[in-house]
Amino acid sequence: MARDPSFALSFGTQAAAYDRGRPGYPDDAVEWIITRAATDDDALPDVVDLGAGTGKFTDSLVSRAATVTAVEPDAQMRERLTANLPGVVAVAGTAEAIPLGDESADLVTVAQAWHWVDPEAASREVARILRPGGALALIWNIRDASVDWIAELGRIMGASEAERFDSLTPPIGEPLTRDAYAEFHWSNPISRDELHAMVTSRSYVIAMGAAERDDLLARIDHLLTTHPDLAGRDTFDLAYSTRVTIARHF
Repeated sequence: MARDPSFALSFGTQAAAYDRGRPGYPDDAVEWIITRAATDDDALPDVVDLGAGTGKFTDSLVSRAATVTAVEPDAQMRERLTANLPGVVAVAGTAEAIPLGDESADLVTVAQAWHWVDPEAASREVARILRPGGALALIWNIRDASVDWIAELGRIMGASEAERFDSLTPPIGEPLTRDAYAEFHWSNPISRDELHAMVTSRSYVIAMGAAERDDLLARIDHLLTTHPDLAGRDTFDLAYSTRVTIARHF
């Protein structure tokens, strides 16, 4: 499937499913990121979360930052984020056009969204709002296909934009410099309904017709019902590797 940038603005139509089905992020990954946010006096950082969606990653930042500003282009996703996190300032914008002043952040985070942006233009814009020594963190949750049933789930679902993207060495433009990389392995318990929501919130599934989408969900239900590791279970442990790349503005 060819990459279609318009899919990036399709998620709002399924904001509730996105919120229900998408996983959060492991605490050790978030802590690792925060320790790399530069401040002159070791104070809590000012963080900007780009492509914040419904606030899945933003929520992890609230208790760990001095301020958190969420930037999200989709109005329906922003509305959901504001309902979830009423104390967070949420503004319309993109990674290529961030509506904030120069040197206004110690840390910029982009969770599950860098594959939608122009990395050269976004890198320049992130560098503009970062204070000297500040960091950009690029984060992806990638399902662990070494687990048999998860590999089969992936074959049924097909690859998403994120899964086709190089999240191990993501493209970063000047004046940012790649600085560190880490992976964090964890498991997210998920119900059948939540798994359905995770699937139906994917951009290419949103674009499907109803019959095609229903067939996809039926094949997933067959897997959940018949796979020997899953049969008879109400919840399923969906294993992930959270990949984090840090780039820095010196």
